[in-house]
Amino acid sequence: MRTAYSVDSVRAAERALMARVPDGALMQRAAAGLAVACGQLLGRVYGARVVLLVGSGDNGGDALFAGARLARRGAGVTAVLLAPDRVHGGGLAALLRAGGRVVDAPVGGGADGSADADGSAGVSERALAALDGARLVVDGIVGIGGKGGLRAPAARLVRAAAASGALIVSVDLPSGVDADTGQVRGDAVRADATVTFGTYKPGLLVDPGREYAGAVRLVDIGLDGELGAHDAALEALQYADVERLLPVPGAESDKYRRGVVGVVAGSARYPGAAVLCVAGALRAGAGAVRYVGPAADAVVARFPEALVSAGPPAAAGRVQAWVAGPGLGDDDAFLRDAVAADVPVLIDADGLRLVDVSAVRGRDAPTLLTPHAGEAAALLGVSREEVEGARLESVRELAARYSATVLLKGSTTVVASPGGGAVRVNPTGTSWLATAGSGDVLSGLAGSLLAAGLGAGDAGAVGAFLHGLAGRLAAEGAPVGAQDVAEALPLAWRDVRGA
Repeated sequence: MRTAYSVDSVRAAERALMARVPDGALMQRAAAGLAVACGQLLGRVYGARVVLLVGSGDNGGDALFAGARLARRGAGVTAVLLAPDRVHGGGLAALLRAGGRVVDAPVGGGADGSADADGSAGVSERALAALDGARLVVDGIVGIGGKGGLRAPAARLVRAAAASGALIVSVDLPSGVDADTGQVRGDAVRADATVTFGTYKPGLLVDPGREYAGAVRLVDIGLDGELGAHDAALEALQYADVERLLPVPGAESDKYRRGVVGVVAGSARYPGAAVLCVAGALRAGAGAVRYVGPAADAVVARFPEALVSAGPPAAAGRVQAWVAGPGLGDDDAFLRDAVAADVPVLIDADGLRLVDVSAVRGRDAPTLLTPHAGEAAALLGVSREEVEGARLESVRELAARYSATVLLKGSTTVVASPGGGAVRVNPTGTSWLATAGSGDVLSGLAGSLLAAGLGAGDAGAVGAFLHGLAGRLAAEGAPVGAQDVAEALPLAWRDVRGA
């Protein structure tokens, strides 16, 4: 399990560890790891031009000490100081002793962010010129406690760094990204790589912050023992976690023990939603799928093993979970019947628009809602942009408001439980999954896992992992359709199990 901790938890852990180790030991550990990562990115350190963008916090100190190590290996290192009067003294002295150079960034308007008359945003020409010919730029501007976008001088330097063509490496977190949420409120660094210390921060794993972080490397500075006293804010399943949760039939299994999932989906206008939902359920290991709805002919034509019924769901036969909503149109009769059942229910697509909030909140059995950003925005009464810019806040609010587990689909898929706790973030996927019907496959897949006995949080997280992995395997860098994703689910399953 990959875990991420809040800024408050990280700082508390750092304080506890610093009380037991020599002064400055944590910064030296961080700087050593940062220098190694920079050296590997450079390939050849000797003779390489490296520029450090240095703010006033500990990230600036990390950058300076790492720069000193690179300078001792023969790199030409220049530190551009955005706050010369508040720079980390020990780091600056170490860089100068190693032969590094220093340039003050602020002129005129200064570091408060005001611009000069020529529009240079308070940045000296020497600072901008230092970036010419740089192979690597280290972003040590703002630490994990930073809020809001970059101030004007820093933003000007970051734009110049991006234009220089140099590799950009952020220290702990890209400056301008909120460490706890991944939100970006203004200018921020778009890094090629981020070297983070002690533990992952939520903003590195959730978009839009994840997009700004580039490749993320975790450097161990000894925080593991201290973080154990704090609850993780975010969790990301890894292969071993998913393999442990996969429902695998035993010698005594029959179709009922493996789980029977009911599907209420499709309409005369959208029969394909029913077919794709059933496909996801069958490819995810359901012992049987009972389909209820008007697309029975289309479902049986594609999957003769499906058990079809004219409805209502209560008369369809025994199921261990229901999936309701994909392609329903405006008819909510079968949806209401499924939601009233005393088994786990997954609600998606049209079901999210039609369902009665009080009916969801009043359920005793688990409920899993699977909205995309637009559907989540409608449920919350906000704009889609607000949801996409604050994915963690949005999924937590939905889970609390509906007393349900919520899987918020998107570039970063996240799963939150109604009781709080760590949000699960999905590490798999591909942009090619942004295709019609892909969500219907995911609904059937996660519904099958619910029927097999997984809890709503595990079913959502494992379903998203397998769905994202199947998308990658099906696409291999080329466009795919939802049927391709469904057909790749067995490949994803085998991949997880190491077969």
